Amino acid sequence: MNGISIIADTNVVVYLLSGSARIAELLDGKEVYLSFITELELFGKRNLTAPEKRKIQSFLDQCIIIDINASLKSTVIELREKYKLKLPDAIVAATAIEYNLPLFTADKQFANVQELKSFIIEV
Repeated sequence: MNGISIIADTNVVVYLLSGSARIAELLDGKEVYLSFITELELFGKRNLTAPEKRKIQSFLDQCIIIDINASLKSTVIELREKYKLKLPDAIVAATAIEYNLPLFTADKQFANVQELKSFIIEV
C-alpha cells in the first residue's frame, strides 16, 4: 500500500469486477473503503452465480466497509435535500464526506456536490 485511501462508488467496483484493467490500475496499491450500500448493491444484483458471489466477496474482503451511523444519516439527509440525490448515491457521498475520503466514481453527478472530493473516472 502506498498510503492512499479512497472510497469507491459501486459503479467503479462493478467495472473492476467485470475486468477493467484501467480501474484495476487506478485502485492498485490504494486502501479501498466502501459504503455498506455498495456491498448491498453488489450482492443485490439478480441472478448472481456462485462464482460471481465468491468474486464479490473476495474483493470485499480486501476492503474496509463503512456502516451507517447517526452522523452519516444526518449528512445523507442534508445531501438529499440540497442536491436531490438518490438514496444510494447520497449514502456513498455522505460516507466519503464524513470520512474525508476522495470518491472514485464514474457518475458525473457527483461533480456537483461541493462538499465532496470526487474523481470522475471516464470508462
